[in-house]
Amino acid sequence: MTEESEDKHEFQAEVQQLLDIVINSLYTDKEIFVRELVSNAVDALEKLRHLKLTEKTVADPDLDLEINITTDETANTITIADYGTGMTREELIGNLGTIAHSGSKDFLNALSKSDQKETNIIGQFGVGFYSAFMVSDDVTVYTRSWNEDSEHLCWKSDGKTGYQIDTSSGERRGTKIVIQLKDEHEEFAKTARIKGILENYSNFVPFAILLDGERVNTVEAIWMKPKSDVSDEAYSEFYKFTAKAFDEPRYRMHFSADAPLMINSLLFVPGENPERPGFGQVEPGVSLYCNKVLIDSTPKSLLPDWLRFLKGVIDSEDLPLNISRESMQDSALVQKLNRLITKRFIKFLDREAKSDAEQFGSFYENFRSFLKEGVITDLENRDELLKLLRFESSVEEPGAFATLDDYVTRMKEDQDKIFYQVAPDRQTIESAPYVEAFKARGIEVLFLYDPIDEYLVGALPSYAEKQLVSIAQSGIELADINDEAQDVDADQASALCEWIKDALGDRVAEVNVSKRLVDSPAAALTPGGSMSPQMKQMMRQVDPEFSSGKEVHLEINPRHKLLKNLDSARTSQPEFAKLVAEQIADNALLAAGLLEEGRDMVSRVYEIMQQSLEK
Repeated sequence: MTEESEDKHEFQAEVQQLLDIVINSLYTDKEIFVRELVSNAVDALEKLRHLKLTEKTVADPDLDLEINITTDETANTITIADYGTGMTREELIGNLGTIAHSGSKDFLNALSKSDQKETNIIGQFGVGFYSAFMVSDDVTVYTRSWNEDSEHLCWKSDGKTGYQIDTSSGERRGTKIVIQLKDEHEEFAKTARIKGILENYSNFVPFAILLDGERVNTVEAIWMKPKSDVSDEAYSEFYKFTAKAFDEPRYRMHFSADAPLMINSLLFVPGENPERPGFGQVEPGVSLYCNKVLIDSTPKSLLPDWLRFLKGVIDSEDLPLNISRESMQDSALVQKLNRLITKRFIKFLDREAKSDAEQFGSFYENFRSFLKEGVITDLENRDELLKLLRFESSVEEPGAFATLDDYVTRMKEDQDKIFYQVAPDRQTIESAPYVEAFKARGIEVLFLYDPIDEYLVGALPSYAEKQLVSIAQSGIELADINDEAQDVDADQASALCEWIKDALGDRVAEVNVSKRLVDSPAAALTPGGSMSPQMKQMMRQVDPEFSSGKEVHLEINPRHKLLKNLDSARTSQPEFAKLVAEQIADNALLAAGLLEEGRDMVSRVYEIMQQSLEK
């Protein structure tokens, strides 16, 4: 450069204010400057590629369209160079020295009008170049525009006092930025540090990135390619790379859309549930890109929380980004992305369930808790998610599953409710007294085993206009079974109920004759709308002082031999009969999971045994 060519400038007041904001508060992570400058280089190369198609000649036509990054620990510098469009003197002033071109004036106006001086109020202002001053003492830009007659120029600034533009010599087409790092940021002069940043943020940019002569971005952005051009092996390797996984994906969904948004997406369902027992809740696993540049590796608002098990990439050209590319400003657009991708994935699962039930069954076994969480929390997609749920039932063999639509199709002609039971497993349900009346009448009962099912049915009062009702709930009206041999005297049964209620006191709220019991002597039930036995157990685990109250109804089966003998014993052996009544109640409470204290029950059993042997 020559002294005679010096062209000194002071920054406009607004630019100086902008630099202060960028350097001191705008960017959360200092490393972002690498991504910003690489992204600017990509833009310049894209423009040059287009110019080659529209212009007869460009300077240095044989130069490769690539980005070269050089680190120098001795000099404490990092250099980022591209062979893109470069800049003229006027463009240097317009792009790097004034407000007008970059839109920074609008940014400052928005900032000054806001009470919240944070990055979420800004957007769409191209000032990423200034991020270099976060880590530097000074920045030098060598550039030559694409036109063969353009000047060879050097722009230099310390980011404080202004800048100067000098002529240079021997510059190739494009832009080379030399950053003299501050001592406290010498880490950015290390090859390994820069390589990690590039692999994180810029691994899929469409041009080669050479770091100290070695190419860094070797993985293809296959989500931008047609599905027919991608092999199963390439999909598998990409999944393992993006998910940092060693298993094979269960499903993949690769799609593109240009309306209502420009989207290229590649999503994977992992081979294993990442939240299986012993593992905590995972972070969102779908990364957000804009034109192959990483915006956010774990965007929490992009997909609903119940889809956090997904891995992969979503790339949209329509994203309005804030100055640091760290978040999306347009919440309406985020919601559009959310809705579009979620609905597309639910339809994808529905197709898979119909085309390969066995494969979907394996997926469902591992990931059903996420789908049920979606039913509970995602009101917009609840109806479609419900169609994906599967349950064992009283009419299916163990291990076979039914959908809610299957249940509705099989309902009795006069049946207006969907019956279910929540329990730890099938054996618990079938050994308890509740299901026997429904089996005797040919009424199907859904079996729900997952801890989340308690919340599921609580959030789902009905399906297909049929109310969901627990068979452990009192007050269920069932049709009589015509069996004259089993008839009982109504007055006598009522008197027995009254006597049992007196014997039990306030341990139960009511004692009634049951129509539902067939082989069992009694059952403990909870009123509709009250806390279920499983929920009460969970509450007691959280709070040992928790009391479920007295909302327990006891139903007895006066046709059972034990109750017939009790009816006789209540007059002939009142004290012994009272012990038996208390034991019948505790047995019923135990079977229902409602027995809070079992010590009295054990001592009573011994007493009953002793008195029985003495007779």
